[in-house]
Amino acid sequence: MSEPKRGWFQRLTDGLSRSSQQMGEQITQVFVAKAPLDQARLDALEEMLIEADLGPHSAARITERFSAEKFGKDVDEAEIRAVLAEAIGEELTARQGDFDPLAGPKPYVVLFVGVNGSGKTTTLGKIASDLTGKGAKVMVVAGDTFRAAAVEQLKIWCERAKADFFGRKTGSDAAGVAYDALTKARAEDYDVVLIDTAGRLQNKQQLMDELLKIVRVLKKVDPEAPHETLLVLDATIGRNALAQEHIFGNQIGVSGIVMTKLDGTARGGVLVPVAQASDSPIKLIGVGEGIDDLQPFNPQAFARSLVGLAEPIR
Repeated sequence: MSEPKRGWFQRLTDGLSRSSQQMGEQITQVFVAKAPLDQARLDALEEMLIEADLGPHSAARITERFSAEKFGKDVDEAEIRAVLAEAIGEELTARQGDFDPLAGPKPYVVLFVGVNGSGKTTTLGKIASDLTGKGAKVMVVAGDTFRAAAVEQLKIWCERAKADFFGRKTGSDAAGVAYDALTKARAEDYDVVLIDTAGRLQNKQQLMDELLKIVRVLKKVDPEAPHETLLVLDATIGRNALAQEHIFGNQIGVSGIVMTKLDGTARGGVLVPVAQASDSPIKLIGVGEGIDDLQPFNPQAFARSLVGLAEPIR
């Protein structure tokens, strides 16, 4: 008999286990003494939160929240974690966004941006699979025309997702590929068009010019396109994700953020400062390579998983 499929909360908790284990050990050290929260221990808590990559501003606010708590002398670790989860959840609640390509105009165009290696292609493939599973007619476009390996990876995902692939030969103009793809999608009544792009940040301005050109030519076909521009960020790079958000967000006009590889870092808290620094909401998070390991962002579930707490009973 096959193993029952784990729910998303359990997969999220497992994925964030490195972060929650580290945080749990530090919490225990900070609160090991059964004494009132004095300034020294509050300072230690704030430092722990900064080390977990939650960022100095959130760390200060959360620590202030703890200083106002009236913990009894018999407070246990679970109670501390619950307060911490609630505080982190409050930091993130306003930064939650929705992603629903099937609720918009057809074809709904989603442009994926981010540096090479951030998980763009995998994220696109998982979204394609989810959409085709709902009966949508999906076109996947190979807009990273300079990396043959990226194109091959995209083709594999198309096969898995049962989506249609659109591409040109290596070295083709990416904007021309996007233009032709959207023209075809409109003529053939596609529901969603997912466009992969290059992410060669070592040629930053050249890359931004290319992405802006893609946006311009899409608008020649449909003035509203792209309907969504998702920035894919890799959680394992820590606070460097903030710099990437700044680069892409300022120049391209990002409408939402996808945070991937949260299972590969002990500092999953980096999502907090990224969310607060960005003008764009967090829409999706990923904690694995499986097709189901990308889900809508839920601040409360994320916060509880981050500190190692079970899913709340409803």
